[in-house]
Amino acid sequence: MRASRLLSILILLQLRGRLSAEALAAEFEVSVRTIYRDIDQLSAAGVPVYAERGRAGGFQLMDGYRTKLTGFTPAEADALPLASIAGAAADLGVGEEAAAAQLKLLASLPPDSGASAQRVAQRFHLDPMNWYSRGEALDILPALASAVWRDQRVRIRYESWKDVVMRDLDPLGLVMKGGLWYFVAAAKKQPRTYRVSNIKALEVLESRAQRPARFDLAKYWTAWSRDFETRLLSERASVKLSPLGLRLLRDVSPAAHEAALVSLQPAKPDGWVKAEIPVEPGIQAVRQFLRLGTDAEVTEPAALRAALAKEARAIAAKYARRGGVR
Repeated sequence: MRASRLLSILILLQLRGRLSAEALAAEFEVSVRTIYRDIDQLSAAGVPVYAERGRAGGFQLMDGYRTKLTGFTPAEADALPLASIAGAAADLGVGEEAAAAQLKLLASLPPDSGASAQRVAQRFHLDPMNWYSRGEALDILPALASAVWRDQRVRIRYESWKDVVMRDLDPLGLVMKGGLWYFVAAAKKQPRTYRVSNIKALEVLESRAQRPARFDLAKYWTAWSRDFETRLLSERASVKLSPLGLRLLRDVSPAAHEAALVSLQPAKPDGWVKAEIPVEPGIQAVRQFLRLGTDAEVTEPAALRAALAKEARAIAAKYARRGGVR
């Protein structure tokens, strides 16, 4: 651990220039005294590091010195593709390896390229989470990721919409979509998708997983997610939307908003428009439209219109019983 920290300190000084003992201590979550000992170790090893005293002082390397000790460990090489997505790397249990890999990669670049890469990292940040989302606590994810890396079969207890089932699966990959993790695995040689938060128990088996020779995770996910959206939005509804309702629909259902723009009929003088949009079946469609409030009105189908009226009456009755509307 200490040797790894010494190398990381050396690379940081190379990339960032002068750094104070306090800044280095905060970076590695150790004491300032530990940093002073580490600097002494680097000096004893022949690294030309010196200290500048004063308010703006700190440690820095002699001009022109560059380390070539940037070889990746196997774990860091595995984590490298995730180095720019810190949250995903941390979820998978390889956050430290990803950070170390990123440092080594920057240090291995020519001086100007390294500075440019740092400028990009300081000015552009990828946040895969949706607004108002806080992610999911997924204690099993590191063990699941390990099984994926090592091609080990797993046994899961999975809570689906209909029931809780046991499955023996061949892991194929993990996908993050909108801040949520999905597990792609083969059941009886057929790829299936499982939401990780619905996995209630995980057992990593001794047997080796059977992975199809030509399986492409990215292609599978693109096809599966498109088919999922089609199956999810399997019904149609004719609606009237106010200007605000049309904007709200974009946040409630981007796919429905896109369809509305295609089928939009000219606006009336009051700004309301007519459109036909895809909706989920049953109660899901009712709750979707409730989020639009009085800025949307379903005209067809009659069954959905009646379901909305029934739900609205139930809501009004509930608030009336508690001293609200009379």
